[in-house]
Amino acid sequence: MTASPASQLPADRNLRIHLGCGDKYIPGFVHVDAIAAPHVDIVAPVETLPYFTSNSVELIYASHVLEHFGRHEVENVLKDWYRVLKPSGILRLAVPDFQACARRYLESGEIAGDGGILGLICGGQNNQYDFHKMIFDRPFLESVLRRVGFTDCRAWDWRTTEHHAIDDYSQAYLPHMDKTHGQLMSLNIEAIK
Repeated sequence: MTASPASQLPADRNLRIHLGCGDKYIPGFVHVDAIAAPHVDIVAPVETLPYFTSNSVELIYASHVLEHFGRHEVENVLKDWYRVLKPSGILRLAVPDFQACARRYLESGEIAGDGGILGLICGGQNNQYDFHKMIFDRPFLESVLRRVGFTDCRAWDWRTTEHHAIDDYSQAYLPHMDKTHGQLMSLNIEAIK
């Protein structure tokens, strides 16, 4: 399916969307990605969301998506995501944590390989969309979110979400997949409209 008009989307009071979902499917979410897949409901870029009406979405989940936009694009992307959220709606973001990456590099000296930060900083570069253009730490991301109008920025724990069983980049640890002893490399922040 290509981009759908809002009238073709589920008429759900608690509309939840998963932006830049890639190959991850979360039951109960509308999945939006620029690359088609069987579970993708809307095949379209995610920097603007014209197929969602203003104040119509309860929750936006975007895991390791925002860093794919340039420094002069990020604020406008967030403004459109803000637009579609209902009052008190939640934007749940996960982005590579630049502070964690810098610390990891200084401790290990690894750029590439299973313990390295290359993919977190530059993206996987597996397709035309898989390039990172931006870095974030918590103070900087929160300042941008607040400029757009979001309030109550807070960390969120992937273990406590309805999508905790979906192993996505919000659960990115180094060493890879060591969720017990590894270092979380994802900055997971929620903001309220």
